[in-house]
Amino acid sequence: MKTDDLIDLLAKDAAPQWPFRTLYFAALFCGVVLAGVLFFTTVGLRPNLAQAAETLRFPLKFALMLPLAMGAAGMALTMAQPAAGNGIWGWLLIAAAALAAGAIASELYVLPSDMWMSNLVGQNAVFCLRTIPMLALGPLVCLLLVLRQGAPTHPGRTGAVAGLAAGAIGATWYAAHCPDDSPLFVAVWYSLGILAMMLAGYAGGRSLLRW
Repeated sequence: MKTDDLIDLLAKDAAPQWPFRTLYFAALFCGVVLAGVLFFTTVGLRPNLAQAAETLRFPLKFALMLPLAMGAAGMALTMAQPAAGNGIWGWLLIAAAALAAGAIASELYVLPSDMWMSNLVGQNAVFCLRTIPMLALGPLVCLLLVLRQGAPTHPGRTGAVAGLAAGAIGATWYAAHCPDDSPLFVAVWYSLGILAMMLAGYAGGRSLLRW
């Protein structure tokens, strides 16, 4: 080996390597910012935000989506590090599911049965189905790119969980615009938008996260 080649090799070995967790959270932050920029440039906050914030239903949407996003993002990180434990991430997902079930049960109890369908359908179902995946695309791309630096043993499954995180991030941003605050609407239409991102993440994971 030539001396110059040896020096170059040693220099590369000596170069600082960012820990995978640091890279992951940086990519996650970038994804959140990308979704936020897209949100404010294309959708924006709902006009009656101040009045909506005084109700229980509006903040409940964030109480559902934020732990879902955090739990799924953490699970995707641990799935890319086989030796790492699940920590609290799985519990966050369980908490989000339990809160959703309680909110749905409460809504069905409080509302007359003839109002269930109108609250479930809402005003902006189609717009919701388009907007959540649109806002979630940036976070999903960021997560899939950084997960390639890890060692996921189940690429498709890891991609699907990344899609869940990205979908929940997109849904969190969209919740600040969405005029439909009923837990019935959130349970159906937000879930469908997030499911679309899980399917996209699964497909992306199978092709991008293979060793």
